[in-house]
Amino acid sequence: MKVPLLDIGAQLAPLREEIVRAVTSVIDSTRYIMGPEVEGLEERIGAYSGCGYGIGVSSGTDALLVSLMALEVKPGDLIVTTPYSFFATMGVILRLGARPLFVDIDPVSFNIEPQGVADLLEGTDLTRVKAILPVHLYGQCADMDGLMDVAGQYGLPVIEDAAQAIGAEYPHRKGGETRWQKAGAMGICGCFSFFPSKNLGGVGDGGMVVSKDQGFADTVRLLRNHGAWPKYYHELVGGNFRLDPIQAAVLNVKHAHLEEWHQGRRRNAESYNALFVRSGLVDSGLVRCPVAVYQQNDGAEKRNYHIYNQYVIRVQRRDALRDHLQQNGIGCEVYYPVPLHRQKCLGSDYGSQSFPWAEQAADETLALPIYAELTPDMQEYVVEMIKKFYS
Repeated sequence: MKVPLLDIGAQLAPLREEIVRAVTSVIDSTRYIMGPEVEGLEERIGAYSGCGYGIGVSSGTDALLVSLMALEVKPGDLIVTTPYSFFATMGVILRLGARPLFVDIDPVSFNIEPQGVADLLEGTDLTRVKAILPVHLYGQCADMDGLMDVAGQYGLPVIEDAAQAIGAEYPHRKGGETRWQKAGAMGICGCFSFFPSKNLGGVGDGGMVVSKDQGFADTVRLLRNHGAWPKYYHELVGGNFRLDPIQAAVLNVKHAHLEEWHQGRRRNAESYNALFVRSGLVDSGLVRCPVAVYQQNDGAEKRNYHIYNQYVIRVQRRDALRDHLQQNGIGCEVYYPVPLHRQKCLGSDYGSQSFPWAEQAADETLALPIYAELTPDMQEYVVEMIKKFYS
């Protein structure tokens, strides 16, 4: 049996005609830069995220970059972030001449640990620290209450890297009341990616910045178009970070199905968990399933406490298991094999630093197929092959 890591074609098939009509409409309009499709998607995602303001940009990476630019991050500044994420989280910091200050992850959620952030800031020259940049890794929010408390104590803005977590929810405590908030709605802004493999993926690169702060949103909107308003009058030095209207047209069609896809992924995650328990792999300690940390906070099973952009297990002999699964037709991937503080591009600057939980995760984690169209037979085959490897 063949089980791909992701089957975009299975998602596309029922939507193909509608998507083709939407793309054709853009082509026929001859309006190929910005336009009503982009504006419509901005309104849709701004409302969906609970932020109000959405600014379409060229990629999730550029969403992070332009957000840091809006905070006037400059060479020599410091950004607190995680060492366990896709490279873009760190890359945008380095591109501005700033430096990452790493804090280790929580070993359960894989997200940055708030107490570690507090401990780091206590001994740091705060005049150089410009922001905290948590990542909602794999589709589950970081501990935003803890992070927002620390950020408030030190007067620092929080940029949420929600590239993998659009629609994920968190029970946020504010003003003595706890309310479920979507990823991106708790910091100064949230940054989404529409890379094709995401739960809401386009047919190429795309991204969006969302914010409740009108002034911040206006600055991002200005920066994404060379800092110009009106045309040819440049208030700031920005860049060309505009979202392509063809991507927006596709995403407008697909967004109507996003909650259905979230539910399908969550359903498949629950099926995997049950299959692994029945297989005995969990009791034996050979496989550790991902934990949905916020699942039980209010007993609301329909909450998107985890949207499972990836379903990531922790295993022994990870690389050998990966090879075994691939040889048996099962797609799988390591997210991520090298923590950011060990990336070659940093040179020797971070060579003496150690973040044990991030390093352990890099050695043990393996992502399995989790897309909504995955069938029960496919999941049973995946677990069967994992059990066979350890037999």
